[in-house]
Formats: sequence, C-alpha cells, structure tokens
Amino acid sequence: MLFDNYCNFFNNILFLCIFLSTICYWFSLGIKDVKFFDNLAKITSRFATLSLFIFLLIRWVNYGYFPLSNLYESLLFLSCILLFIYQVFEYKTQSAVFGCIVLPIVLFMNGFAELTLPLEMQKASALVPALQSNWLMMHVSLMMLSYAMLIFGSAFSIVYLGADFIVKYFIHTAAERYYKYQEYLRKTLNLTREQYLVLSSTKSPFASPYIMNLDAIYHKEETIIIDARRKFLSNLDNWSYRAISLGFPFLTIGIIAGAVWANEAWGSYWSWDPKETWALITWLIFAAYLHVRLIVGWTGKEPAILASAGFFVVWICYLGVNFLGQGLHSYGWFS
Repeated sequence: MLFDNYCNFFNNILFLCIFLSTICYWFSLGIKDVKFFDNLAKITSRFATLSLFIFLLIRWVNYGYFPLSNLYESLLFLSCILLFIYQVFEYKTQSAVFGCIVLPIVLFMNGFAELTLPLEMQKASALVPALQSNWLMMHVSLMMLSYAMLIFGSAFSIVYLGADFIVKYFIHTAAERYYKYQEYLRKTLNLTREQYLVLSSTKSPFASPYIMNLDAIYHKEETIIIDARRKFLSNLDNWSYRAISLGFPFLTIGIIAGAVWANEAWGSYWSWDPKETWALITWLIFAAYLHVRLIVGWTGKEPAILASAGFFVVWICYLGVNFLGQGLHSYGWFS
C-alpha cells in the first residue's frame, strides 16, 4: 500500500525532530537567557507527538486493528505516550528538566525501531489468532501506559541519585571552597594570611567591615545555592513518586486483564511465561517502592534506589525477554 511507502520517510522525519528537540532542550537548560532553544525544543517535540499520533491513527484505520501487534508499533505507541506525559508535566511545572530526561529515552526507542528492526517487521501484517481479540486494546494499551509512567518516574529517580551525590559533594567541599575564596580575596587585597584573619575575624577589634560584608555575601550565596539544589532534589523525588503512583494501578489492571485474556486464549490464567514472570517482578519492585513511601514513610535516596532498579526491570520485561524468542508472548517480535 501507499501508506507503507511513506513509513521510512516518516521514521526519518520523526527521528530528526526528536533529535533536534533533545539537543535544544539541553542547550536551553545550560543557556537559560536564550529562549530560542527552549521554544524550538517545544515546537519540534509537539510536532513529533502530533505526527506520531496521526501516524498510529492512520495505521489503525488502514489495517483495522489497534496498532500494538508487534514491537515496532508498540515502540511508537510507547514513544507517543512518553512524549504526551512529559509535555503535561512540563506544562504544569514550566520546567525544561522533563524534556532533557525523557527526550533521550524516546530518541533511543525511535532509533531502535528505525535502525535495528527489519523493514518487514515495520510493516503491518495479519494478526495471529491469539491477538484477534477485543482484549488486545485493553491489555496491551494498559501495559504500555503503565510502562510509560513507570519509565518516566524511575528515570527521575536515577537523576535524583546522581543529583543527590552532586549536592552532598558540594556541601562536603564547602570548607575547601571557602578557603579558596579567602585566599583569592587575600591576594587581591595584598594581605598576608595573618593580616587577613585579623581583619576578617568578628572577635578582632581591627575587623574590616568591607571584608566582613563580603564574607556575609559569600555565605548567603552559598546558602541560596544549597537550598535551591535541595529544593530541586525534593521536586525530583516528588515527580518520581507521582508518576510511579499513577503507573502502578495501570500495571496492576493490565496484568489482571492479561490473565483473563490468557485464560480465554490458552486456557490458563498464569503460565509462568518469561513475560509474565518479569511483569510480576516489575509489579513487586514498584509495590515495594510504594510500600516504603506510603507505609514506612521513607523519602529520598532509599526509595529512589528501588525505583532506579525498577527502571531496568521494566526494560527487561518490555524488551529483554523478547530477545529470547521463547514463551507465549514471542509472536510478532524476535521469534
């Protein structure tokens, strides 16, 4: 069909838009005074989201089934959800951090779908009997939505751990920075170390108001920087928690719907298929995360470690087990 001929062209345009948006988001984070990069990043990402949505919709209309029958379609669907979710969070918070974190993940998925998957796999084909069911839309779309929310939230936990290390290192080296500041000021004023200590001491009768004011400004700026970084850490923790809290119910309902569908298609609710096993492991990890957040009351580093582990488990569940080519979920993938 004519639609298939435009598939490769669409892939190239989509990859270019996401790549350009990723670069612009990183520039906008480093060059906050220049709005051009921020505006271009938002325009290209919104264009990518809209075009991806339209592409999936046309594919659905053309072939008569919900576009989630193989790895290529599920990657595009997951990319579309991730793009939409990050734009909602970005609109609510007016922060470019979401684009800086999510766009590289979407870029990886799009590159994998376009460059790694064979062309035959990118084309639509007749559904296998097991997929010819109304459960396809409910079960798979719920699982994709849960994957998107969990990947989104756990990615922020990984960033939290990195940022937490940087903040702690910044606080730990405060004394060293203050000493360097004192040495710079002392040399600028042509003072010996002893003279500087006398002039900067609050207990000295010869204390210099000029030096003491500069010291007060320095300590105030240090406090402002540390407070801002701690607030950023708190925001990362909160964003991660919100996303995972939304994704976990979808994962639960998706697994239950899959079990009902499995009983209808294969005569058993649970077969310990590799995909089912890893879905259960994913559920247990994020259940543990919510338990320590809600029941134990932990916040910060400990829950972030659990969520970070969940990030890799989700990818194993979604992509990793399909490389085995085994089990009841191997159709349409790498079998």
